[in-house]
Amino acid sequence: MDLSASVSIQRTESGLEYIQVDSSLCHGKVFLQGAQLTEFTPKGQDNLIWVSADEDYLEGKAVRGGIPICWPWFGVHSDADWPIHGVARKLVWRAEEVIEHDTHIEVRLSLPMTLVDETYWPHQSKLEVTFVFGESIEVRLTNTNLGPQAFTLTQALHTYFPTSDISETSVEGLQGSQYIEFGEGPFAQNEVVYFARETDMVYTQAPAVQVINTPKGRIEVTRENSQSCVLWNPWIEKSQRLSNFKDDEYLSMLCLEAANVMDDAITVQPGESHTLTTRLRWI
Repeated sequence: MDLSASVSIQRTESGLEYIQVDSSLCHGKVFLQGAQLTEFTPKGQDNLIWVSADEDYLEGKAVRGGIPICWPWFGVHSDADWPIHGVARKLVWRAEEVIEHDTHIEVRLSLPMTLVDETYWPHQSKLEVTFVFGESIEVRLTNTNLGPQAFTLTQALHTYFPTSDISETSVEGLQGSQYIEFGEGPFAQNEVVYFARETDMVYTQAPAVQVINTPKGRIEVTRENSQSCVLWNPWIEKSQRLSNFKDDEYLSMLCLEAANVMDDAITVQPGESHTLTTRLRWI
């Protein structure tokens, strides 16, 4: 297959650099700040990734939407003064490699560890992310332990998905798992999930595949090396407190995040690696 591909570095009006991927199969966009994917548009289909219409793409500020990389912890740290969702999503990553294959394009970035404050992460390690652009989008986040001792972390690929109407949207494939919500639980998930209030569910023992049903189509979300995931919608009151988020945008988005959190936290032994993978596609 001839992908007729081009990969280039572009810049927003605010000065942030991003990698633009254009091929006969898809279009995509990855910002160097945060290594954050903000577009994956397969040929003949809508963008699979949601970004707020209020996003201003400023240096040192996480993008509201796309796939923020939460690392090396997810959510609020036990030290409340530490940044929520870790440090990786606000740092500028380095573009390492672009490989064009017959059926897809791989874009690999790495986080320069000299940028990471040792207060937050004192370990010798390497962090890389690979985006595989084809008929689907695959994101692989790889931690490698370069030091003499094991380390443990939590992480998530905090994916924002679009919907034309959250009240007509559901998520199937979580049945059989357990979840914590607002610090309470665990509860058993026995049914398909619908949205009628603020949703902040952290799932464990989650099946590897979920399907998001929206009025405009169905989205398949697959995870590897992950037994946990997060389902989130801020609903009415929290939407009014969020930065770079219109008050009514809760109606047009949801997050379903591949994760290693809670009992699914990962420990990486010296010389070993762990790769968290999510694969997304319209079906």
